[in-house]
Amino acid sequence: MKMVSKIFNEGLFLLVLTTGILVVDIIAAELPHIADQGELLYVPSGIAVTLGGHAGNVSIDLIQLGLKIGDVSLASVVGNDVFGDFVERFLTERGVNVRLKRVEAPTSKNLILVVKGEDRRFHVDAGSNLFLDRDFVEEVVEELKPKVFYIGGAGMLGEFDYSLPEVLENARNIGALTFLDIVAPYGKDWGFFRNAIAHCDIFHCNLLEASKITEEKDAFNALKSLKRLGCKFPIITMGDKGLMAIFKNTLIEMPAFKVNVVDPTGAGDAFCAGLILKLVEEPDYVENYTIEEIVDGLILGSASGAVCCTAKGTTTSVRKEEVGALLKIQLDGLRKNIKLREV
Repeated sequence: MKMVSKIFNEGLFLLVLTTGILVVDIIAAELPHIADQGELLYVPSGIAVTLGGHAGNVSIDLIQLGLKIGDVSLASVVGNDVFGDFVERFLTERGVNVRLKRVEAPTSKNLILVVKGEDRRFHVDAGSNLFLDRDFVEEVVEELKPKVFYIGGAGMLGEFDYSLPEVLENARNIGALTFLDIVAPYGKDWGFFRNAIAHCDIFHCNLLEASKITEEKDAFNALKSLKRLGCKFPIITMGDKGLMAIFKNTLIEMPAFKVNVVDPTGAGDAFCAGLILKLVEEPDYVENYTIEEIVDGLILGSASGAVCCTAKGTTTSVRKEEVGALLKIQLDGLRKNIKLREV
């Protein structure tokens, strides 16, 4: 447990800035079926409204995992509507320092329908996310000079997506560790990510996304391709199959923690938050970390992603107490099964 004690016992006074997509999730779960045309279908469990989207989830997770209120800032975009008000209130009440630009486009929403025994059905309106403003974000980066700058949901950020190489490079030039996470691109080809990947310290995606970008179906080959594109630390997470990453010249293969999966929504964001949490203990450019520090970060990220899956909601169970309890039980066994080899 030494690997997490510094964060969980002392807290930190370091700054993380997140930007990227914000989405209001409207969830109708435990449905008996999808309503037929003209049918009125009652929802016994009620219809929930909550916050989703990479930037919001990671920001909230970081605070719930141990960063102090005021340590985490978010700069993004919402509509000038009641859903934008909801987003601002939701984040502020949870301790996130919020910088939101209001636009005429409606706040992004995701209508999620969940039939009992079936996978979730997502219906997304990209909305205001398509109008994230580069100048607005870079002004906040310049003002706050964060130690870690995280961009989540790239691919659904309109014209901002095309400026990712410059935005990431400028943040790195002021001393930030840069972290890029993605979604399936909206109105763009997967190939546009390649230029951005060359300018980020850490790149996280799942295997499907990695395959789309690199045209490699095998995780190891995809990682090598991402490295060749210029990324210093590419990571591919694969759910219950664990993760693979390359740091410097070392391939890292890590199994998953074993948990009872209730809802995997937000697990990737929780993984990113856990990794960031470990790295901001002693913030630096990623190439200056040791392999031991990187492995510890991946462990904390994996544990955070695992506990996220144990309850409904993207951030509900992502808390330091839950992560600490999981590590206490499973850490030693997991460490024995981590594989490192030179590549």
